Amino acid sequence: MSDKTKVAIIGSGNIGTDLMIKVMRLSQSLEMSAMVGIDPSSDGLARAGRMGVATTAGGIDGLLEMPEFGDIAIVFDATSAGAHKRHSELLTAHGKRVIDLTPAAIGPYTIPSVNGESNLDALNVNMVTCGGQATIPIVHAVNRVAKVHYGEIVASIASKSAGPGTRANIDEFTETTSQAIVDVGGATRGKAIIVLNPAEPPLIMRDTVYCLCEDADQDAVRHSIEHMVAEVHAYVPGYRLKQAVQFDNIGSNRPLNIPEMGGEFTGLKVSVFLEVEGAAHYLPAYAGNLDIMTSAALRTAEKIAQRMAGGVAL
Repeated sequence: MSDKTKVAIIGSGNIGTDLMIKVMRLSQSLEMSAMVGIDPSSDGLARAGRMGVATTAGGIDGLLEMPEFGDIAIVFDATSAGAHKRHSELLTAHGKRVIDLTPAAIGPYTIPSVNGESNLDALNVNMVTCGGQATIPIVHAVNRVAKVHYGEIVASIASKSAGPGTRANIDEFTETTSQAIVDVGGATRGKAIIVLNPAEPPLIMRDTVYCLCEDADQDAVRHSIEHMVAEVHAYVPGYRLKQAVQFDNIGSNRPLNIPEMGGEFTGLKVSVFLEVEGAAHYLPAYAGNLDIMTSAALRTAEKIAQRMAGGVAL
């Protein structure tokens, strides 16, 4: 008998399939028990079957009927924001812990490097978005040194890495990420933009973070950002700074007009440029958006499993 915590994944698309492979290859504490989809011909279900994982194309209702369901403790939802509401209600009613990889934001926003220890007892935790996982740690890193009045992020991902669920949730992506910039990152106001880049060959995930904050020691801000990048890199090896952190002192003689702030800004502008190279567990290395989302979900699930087992989450 395995002493690993049994998990299921709902959603056999890009994100769900990448996550399944990570659970099976990387996790010492989680065991894949079921892969759930709605398309019997999906590559994710076929791949799960070849890897010895029980499958159903019956969606959430099919999962509830599977003999494996009773032993499953944690369920990842990698479907869509619209579907997640019903999934969450059914799963939590059956005592399952839910990790939401959609922008539904029913449970508390969770970024492992920022508030990863805060929500381990929640029935449902939300992993925000791939752009949020990449950029909100940076907003938080700036904010812990100098108050961020406005944080804006731009996430650019290869079009080929964006599956149907991602494309259907563009509005939810921007809304959820913008709110999490405030709630988790600590900014007074937040704005999020996503770009689906159709370039061929596909380009690696790139993220840009702009913070307008109080005047502060630039070395302190830089060190805080570099320390945060190292923290994220520990569980997302392809996460790195693309270039040195940039600073711009905005004086009263040339204030910035920021409509989102309701007027002019003076202070320090911090610009951070990131890239996320995927581990190529499923799609090629350009799909860093999959890697950062599934790596964050895996790390969170392992901490929840340890908490459920009575240990201290590391």
